[in-house]
Amino acid sequence: MPQESSYNSLSAFEKLESNVRSYSRSFPVVFRKAAGATLEDENGFEFIDFLSGAGALNYGHNDPDLLNDVTEYLKSNGIIHALDMATSAKREFMEYFDETILRPRGLTYKFQFPGPTGANAVEAALKLARKITGRHSIISFTNGFHGVSLGALSVTGNRYYRDAAGVPPAGVVFMPYDGYWGADNNSSDYLARVLADASSGLDLPAAIILETVQGEGGINPASKGWLQSLEQLCRQNAILLIVDDIQAGCGRTGNFFSFEFADLSPDIVVLSKSLSGCGLPLSLLLLKPDLDVWRPGEHNGTFRGNNLALVAGTAALRKYWTNKNLSAEVTKTGYILSEHLRQVAQNNRNYNLSVRGRGMMLGLDCGTGKLAGKIVRKAFQDGLVVERCGSEDQVIKILPPLTIDGETLQRGLDILDKSVHEACERMDLPAHFLL
Repeated sequence: MPQESSYNSLSAFEKLESNVRSYSRSFPVVFRKAAGATLEDENGFEFIDFLSGAGALNYGHNDPDLLNDVTEYLKSNGIIHALDMATSAKREFMEYFDETILRPRGLTYKFQFPGPTGANAVEAALKLARKITGRHSIISFTNGFHGVSLGALSVTGNRYYRDAAGVPPAGVVFMPYDGYWGADNNSSDYLARVLADASSGLDLPAAIILETVQGEGGINPASKGWLQSLEQLCRQNAILLIVDDIQAGCGRTGNFFSFEFADLSPDIVVLSKSLSGCGLPLSLLLLKPDLDVWRPGEHNGTFRGNNLALVAGTAALRKYWTNKNLSAEVTKTGYILSEHLRQVAQNNRNYNLSVRGRGMMLGLDCGTGKLAGKIVRKAFQDGLVVERCGSEDQVIKILPPLTIDGETLQRGLDILDKSVHEACERMDLPAHFLL
């Protein structure tokens, strides 16, 4: 790892930026440029990126075709900011998304562009569900993460984030996610029972919100059967089903939507992160047409439908989603990744490491945050950016760009292998050797 120099100095950030910063603490260098699956710091040291902007860069950094469309749009004096006015960029995105993504999957949705972040979209989804049903409560799940603005925070399970709110998040009941009680206990049966029992204390909710693969909660994938049983419960009880596809969508698990493998038809789908294709902020609510009960301006925001992001998003759809090639590559690369990680776990079996996830959204569960932290720090020293997740930061989250080439992928995995091995060895040393 490079030594800090006048170029790589973090002193300005430590002096001027709020303590709330987090990723800059995990990766203490100053990055200056990026391409594909690599980042470069101010000293010219190159890092392989297995974080991908926490899932916002599924197609890697600075895809030249996407940037070319954005550049040409800027040169043409295209609209950059337009509130929610009609623009050619928005029309092209909606029509292309409908033609390329929705209709081939037999899905019919209306588009709502809230503020540009995932949390903005979650806020809109919850608000709309309550407006439609006239009910106030929402069901979320253990280890769910949906954002940290107050509404989104209410459906986020982690106490660390909830404690920062200053007020107790309200209006939500948490239920056990698939596998929370172990593989032999189906938590959907429990939910079905309490919904059917008028004396259970659970009021009929407006909506159920879930991730089909929990990201920040520890890369926890739900099974097809569990997801289908939840959808059936929603239909039987007139409960809206909201799928948060902010991190797991846009191809991360193989299909464009993470719920496709379970043949779901959610009432509301929340998208953001990689929707723009190149890291520009953009979020989207897809809602079934009969749910569009908003009155004009009833939910609004100054930065709805970022036009530059819409241009880039259309370019991403055109380049990557007009055929099934990317999905096939994600499935293939995801298999290579998962098998490699399982071998890593096997090679260090004394530590009970385990692997889970779907597609190219994978996690290496290290059991403890202490071990996972050592692995991540060692990996960064050797040139790999990879981060942790889970209730105790015990899971190493593997999110390389979906478009990563085989040679770079292998180099990253080699660094990870070495980091796991060395961190485990150090865990075995007597305490006085670790001082």
